[in-house]
Amino acid sequence: MQSSQSAHRVVAIVDDGSNPFELGVATELFGLRRPELDGALRSPWYEFRLCAATPTVSMHAGFFRLTDVASLEVVEQADTVLVPNRPDPEVRPSESVLEAVRAAAARGARLMSFCTGAFTLAEAGVLDGRRATTHWRWADAFRVRFPRVELDPDVLYVDEESVLTAAGSAAALDLGLHVIRKDHGAEIANAVSRRAVFAAHRDGGQRQFVERPVPRRSEAGLAEVLEWAQQRLDQPLTIRDLARRAAVSPATLHRRFAAEVGTTPLAWLTGERVRLACQLLERGELPLDQVAAASGLGTASNLRSLLRKHVGVSPTEYRRRFGHRHLPGSVEVRRRGHGDERVRLRG
Repeated sequence: MQSSQSAHRVVAIVDDGSNPFELGVATELFGLRRPELDGALRSPWYEFRLCAATPTVSMHAGFFRLTDVASLEVVEQADTVLVPNRPDPEVRPSESVLEAVRAAAARGARLMSFCTGAFTLAEAGVLDGRRATTHWRWADAFRVRFPRVELDPDVLYVDEESVLTAAGSAAALDLGLHVIRKDHGAEIANAVSRRAVFAAHRDGGQRQFVERPVPRRSEAGLAEVLEWAQQRLDQPLTIRDLARRAAVSPATLHRRFAAEVGTTPLAWLTGERVRLACQLLERGELPLDQVAAASGLGTASNLRSLLRKHVGVSPTEYRRRFGHRHLPGSVEVRRRGHGDERVRLRG
């Protein structure tokens, strides 16, 4: 059941020349009603609004215009502010937009940017001394203009708590789902990603896909290996095990992961185990040592360390915030002998 608390207000600022794709991502993730989650949410879904410095805004290349857009005054009530991006980040945003961003930062609102929106945050001065990312194509120009920002152009997104930045356009989906995961938990984020037909979780530390060739059909064979590994996360899998399953050498497996998944086999495996651990924490009351064993993370100590690293909170705090959800599906724990347990998520 949803609580009686007020909805988290997300406001997206639109400026002349903004890219429609990122606007669509924000609308899809934060603006659509989610009736399929009505029984699962412990807090209300987002309240989403658009605003601009002028009532009419022309989108990138004049593809279309938005009319009757709310004024920048709505930013004053926002809990999260999504700043505008531009196809040409060398063009400075309007001063009224920058002032609205600065004011939001000053009162503690969460700020987000997609792609070249990092230029807007940097122009407003809210990225000084922080880590951030933007599209790899604009990395050099960004460094020259904003030397006080610690730019990392090799990742999908950067979470600095109150300021979050995503790289290229598709990484907007990754960051948006990451925010939903932080606000509502892994199960809710997974449900939203399924509706969007998008990968549930690509870790922010994965590298951007920079000018890489599309793998030939004969080379793109990791799907079966990934599924095989996901069904055995509680077992002591090694890189050699994955390579053997794929019928390739460990070195070739690393190359294929880099090309098809965008990360290393070990980082992917750890991320999947953390994701499973989060689901187990949300769906059941298993002791931490059993959650660690069932997700392949080994010990409760290792579970605590990795959850803090990947999610930012302890397992106990994660369960307190996101536990006891009633999404479709269940957790099934099966005895395998010698006291071991096999966990399978259904639904």
